[in-house]
Amino acid sequence: MKWILMGLAIAAAVYGGMSALLYMRQTRLIFFPDEALESTPADVGVDFEEVWIEIPVVDGVERVHGWWMPASGTPQGERGALLYLHGNGANIGANVNHAARFHQMGLSVLLVDYRGYGMSDGAFPQEATVYQDAQASWDFLVNELGYAPEQVFIYGHSLGGAIAIDLAVRQPDAAGLIVQSSFTSILDMTHRTTPFGWLPVDQLLTQRFDSIAKVPQLQMPVFFMHGLEDGQVPADMSETLYTASPDPKQLWLVPDAGHNDLARVTGPEFFIQVEAFLASVQPLQTR
Repeated sequence: MKWILMGLAIAAAVYGGMSALLYMRQTRLIFFPDEALESTPADVGVDFEEVWIEIPVVDGVERVHGWWMPASGTPQGERGALLYLHGNGANIGANVNHAARFHQMGLSVLLVDYRGYGMSDGAFPQEATVYQDAQASWDFLVNELGYAPEQVFIYGHSLGGAIAIDLAVRQPDAAGLIVQSSFTSILDMTHRTTPFGWLPVDQLLTQRFDSIAKVPQLQMPVFFMHGLEDGQVPADMSETLYTASPDPKQLWLVPDAGHNDLARVTGPEFFIQVEAFLASVQPLQTR
């Protein structure tokens, strides 16, 4: 009986400890902000402008830092703008190569860091603040740079895909949505990819990123892409998001591609697929 009671006590301690860890530290398990910028668009031959977007807070303002990569000098000219929302483990400095791919297609790209990342102000990020940052970046494109909503595409990779989906639901007039290597929800990710799945996760989560509940509300063309060898986010999550989304929609599952290398693995095919999606959207009028 003594050993049974000791076992139960240990189990209760482990259960309580892991529950407390998940509840108290979940933002630290989701966000991995990096302040050092390893490169700029100039390193890949793209002209750019520094952008600072102000967000009101209780004691003043905080600023989101970004790079504006106008496409007016590309061979294709400008075909609209793209708001680029990166994932949880890198800042804009690690995303210039991929952002440049969209720029090569004639899109002017706004690449932004959430507060807590790169040169942006703010403390440690959380779900509510990254949504605010995405909205402020959208407002900058529309109100400051003068784009009509139907001229702006929204792109998100991984966690950025969840942020992009949230923004797209709130901006139904956007030209289109591109979601790469993203997930259905943090709840699903916790159950499938972490050691916390046996806990009462639904009651403990404050950071939910519940994309699967949001995609049925989309009112624009959406393009999901995912590498079938993704070791971080199961590729079938993009299939689930695709199934739950209304038409028009597209899904591209890529053999041999992982979480971060889909464009590199596919090479020219990446441009073909994205160009086809852009072409499927009603032609845009530039400003």
